Amino acid sequence: MTLTHLPVEPVSFKFSTVTGYFIQDEPTTDPATFDYAALNFGLISRIYDAEPVDCQSSTQWQRFAQQIQHLNDTAGPQTKYKVLFLGRHGEGVHNVAEQRYGTKAWDEYWSLLDGDEDGTWIDAHLTDVGIAQARTAHDTWTQQIANGIPQPQSYYVSPLHRCCQTAQVTFEGCDMPLTDPFRPLIKELLRETMGEHTCDRRSSKSAIAADFPQYLFEPGFAEEDELWDPKVRESDEHRNQRLLGLLNDIFASDENVFLSLTAHSGAITSILEVTGHRKFPLATGAVIPVVVRAEERV
Repeated sequence: MTLTHLPVEPVSFKFSTVTGYFIQDEPTTDPATFDYAALNFGLISRIYDAEPVDCQSSTQWQRFAQQIQHLNDTAGPQTKYKVLFLGRHGEGVHNVAEQRYGTKAWDEYWSLLDGDEDGTWIDAHLTDVGIAQARTAHDTWTQQIANGIPQPQSYYVSPLHRCCQTAQVTFEGCDMPLTDPFRPLIKELLRETMGEHTCDRRSSKSAIAADFPQYLFEPGFAEEDELWDPKVRESDEHRNQRLLGLLNDIFASDENVFLSLTAHSGAITSILEVTGHRKFPLATGAVIPVVVRAEERV
């Protein structure tokens, strides 16, 4: 199988972003200067529609969690709300190589190779900077736990090494459920734009399991990478359909409300687009929360 023959499942949900909860929703917020770690993941301090009378004793995060519960409690039977914490992997060796050679030379030549004299970028690993960025995410989650942040009930991660590594540094050892040991579910479709670039070719299932023995694989996860095509680069439109299918799968199969997805710039760009969120490119290691409404198609 190649990416050009990737089956697209029928979409069972219509997705939309519910704005007004995070600064990143607002068109005046500049993605280039926004610091999620310094601003509570961007949570807006506000009064919600259904504030309990004793809300003054609750933190803003606790009130936010109650608001999301209220949205689900009052929604119709075909509607559900989830909060997606979308985290981009930390800086990888391929990101450094692209900066070194420039995007044009990278796309046209260097990205098609296995590496250069400085090392390989096949299924690229994190740099020391990337590991530090993941530690910043770890510290940010730890700080917000004390403020009552609704903790992820499910963790999903791309099969590419840089995402598995970022998720491990971010969540392992956090005082949250499912993080000791940390056992996320690896989802094949959560990966970066596929094809041509060797940094986006994943390792075998056996190699991933050897590096991350606690991680879980979704059913049907293939031993070898059947989707990466050395001659065809996935289009943005195809990537959008792929990530739309991923969301459809998650919303249909996971009853949890607060979800963590550790992925890539391309995957997150597509998730934001198919849910109707404004464009918000993330720096390596950054996180954006999104409130998503899903209406079941009948």
